[in-house]
Amino acid sequence: MTAGVRQETHDARGGRPAAGRVRLPVLLAVVALLAGVGYRLALLTFDAPATNSDEATMGLAALHIARGQDFPVWFYGQSYMGTLEAYLAAPVLALTGPSLFGLRLVTVALYAAFALLAWRLTLRLTGDRWFALLVVALLALGSDRIVKNQLIAGGGYPEMSPAAAALALLAYDLCAGRPGRRLPRWTAWGLLAGLMLWVDPLVLPYVLGVGAVLVAFRWRELRGRAGAVLGIAVLVGAAPLLGHSLATGRNPLAAVLAAAGGGADAPAGWADRLHGGLLLGPSLGMGFCSPGNCATWQLWWALALPVLLVVGAVSAGRALRTGRADHVGAVSAGRALRTGRADHVGGGGAARPGSAGDAVANSRVGAALRLALVAAGTATLVAYTLSGSAGRTPVESSRYLSCLLVSLPALLWPLWRAARRLAENRSRGPGRRVVGILAAAVLVATVAGTGYATYRAAGTASAARAAEARHTELVGTLRELGVRHVYGGYWTCNRLTFASGEEVVCAVIDDELRPGHDRYAPYRRAVAASAAPAWIAPTGSPLAARLDERLRAAPGSLDLITIDGYRIYLARS
Repeated sequence: MTAGVRQETHDARGGRPAAGRVRLPVLLAVVALLAGVGYRLALLTFDAPATNSDEATMGLAALHIARGQDFPVWFYGQSYMGTLEAYLAAPVLALTGPSLFGLRLVTVALYAAFALLAWRLTLRLTGDRWFALLVVALLALGSDRIVKNQLIAGGGYPEMSPAAAALALLAYDLCAGRPGRRLPRWTAWGLLAGLMLWVDPLVLPYVLGVGAVLVAFRWRELRGRAGAVLGIAVLVGAAPLLGHSLATGRNPLAAVLAAAGGGADAPAGWADRLHGGLLLGPSLGMGFCSPGNCATWQLWWALALPVLLVVGAVSAGRALRTGRADHVGAVSAGRALRTGRADHVGGGGAARPGSAGDAVANSRVGAALRLALVAAGTATLVAYTLSGSAGRTPVESSRYLSCLLVSLPALLWPLWRAARRLAENRSRGPGRRVVGILAAAVLVATVAGTGYATYRAAGTASAARAAEARHTELVGTLRELGVRHVYGGYWTCNRLTFASGEEVVCAVIDDELRPGHDRYAPYRRAVAASAAPAWIAPTGSPLAARLDERLRAAPGSLDLITIDGYRIYLARS
C-alpha cells in the first residue's frame, strides 16, 4: 500500500471515482499556495517587513561566500546559529549584488516549500484533501510575526519549518513501508536532521519527536544498512558544527545549548515568563495578532492552544493504542473490503487496492506522528515559557515559537473531524452536536483571526517602503560625500554596510560613544584606521542627542548634515 490516502468518491453506480470532486480541493490548494507566495512577493516589492542589521549580517555573509572571501560556519559574532541561509542566498547575490529582494527570494522559496510539504504531510496523516486545503489556506495567511519569521533572513527561522515538515513526511513514508528508494529516504532524513542541529536547535523537539517514531516503527531496519546510512548522513549534515568543534576544542553539546539560549538570559520573574510564554507567546507566534501587539480579544488562542494540545494528544494516543481508524484511508479501505467496491489509496501516486489491516497500520503511523507533533509543540511551548526571553521580550521573542505551525495538522484534526461529523449529520446525541458546533466555531475563528492579522500586517507595507527609501537616501548621501568609514549604532551599522555593498564600512558604538558589539571585527579595524570617520545617528535617537551635546560643547568640531530620518556628523580635518 502506498503511504497516504486518496479520498475519492464514486458515482451512484459504484464505478468510476468522481474525479472532479477529488480535483477541486487540489485546485483550491494550488490557488491558496499561489496566493500565499504572491502575498509575500508583494511584500518584498514594498521592502516589507522592515529589515534590520541582523538580516544584513546574514546578507554580508552571503556576499562574502559569493565572492569567495569567507565561508562562515556561524552567524558572525557568535558561535551558534548556522549560516545555511547565507549559503543558499550566495548564488542569488552573486547575480544581484547586495539586494534585500535577492536575499529574500530564498526565504520565499522556503515558505513555498513549507506550504507544499504541509499539504503532503496533512494528506499522509489524515487522508482528507479538504482538511489539507484548510491547512494550506491558513499557511497562506501571514500576520506581522509570521511574515517576519518566514521572510527575514535573520538566521534559522525560514528553514526550520520546511525542514521539520520534510522530516515528518519522510518518517511517514519510512514507517509505513513505502516501497522503493528506502536508503535515499533514510539519507535525506539524516542530512536534514544534521543540518538542523547545526542551523538552530529550536527545531530539535520536532527532530527528536519524529525520530522517536522512526525508531519505534523501524528499529529492526535500523539495525542494518539503514541505521549506518542514517548515522553517516546525520554526521554529514552536522559537519560544520562538528568541524568547528574539532578545530576549536569546543564540546558540540555546548554549541547546541548556547544556540538554545541556555543560561544566557537575564533573570525574569515567573509571572512575566508565564504571561509572555503562555498568554502573549501563542497568539503572537502563531499569527493571531496585529503588528507589534496583541489586543485582548486576540489572546483567545492562548486559551485554545492548551486544550488543542491535550485533545490532539488524547485523540492520537487513542488511535495509536487501539488501532481504531480515525484516518480517512483506513475507513476507505475497510469499506472497500466489506463491500467489494473498487477503492483507491495513496497520497497522490499510483493507487492499488489494499487490505483494511494495511490501512489501519498506516493509520497507526499517522497517529504516532500526530502524537509526536503535539509532543514537540508542547515541548517548544514549555521551553519558551521557561526561558528568560518570554519574560523580558515577549513580543519579539515569540519568534521562538515559529515551529508550532508544523503542528497545525495534529492540532486542528480533531476539530475538523468533529465539525465534519456535524456537517454530515453524523453527530449522535446533543453532547456530540455541541462539540461539533464548538469545533466549527474554533475553526472559523482561527481563519478569521489570522485573516484579520494578515490584513493589518499588509497595511504596514507602505511604512516599510518609506523607511527603506530614507535608508537608500542615507547610503546615496554618504557616497556623494565620499564618506567610506563611519561609526553608528548596532541597528544602523551592518544594515548600512550591506546596503552599500561594503563601500561604506561601519563600526558599532553605544549611546555613550563607547565601542559596541561588532559582529565582523575587520569593520572596526578599518574604521579605526580611518583618518576622519563620520558618525551616523537616527533622528531623535539617544545617540543623536549625545552627538548633539558634543557638537554644542565643541562648536566647529563637527559638521552636521541632516536628511530625512538621519543625522550625519562629519569630522573636520
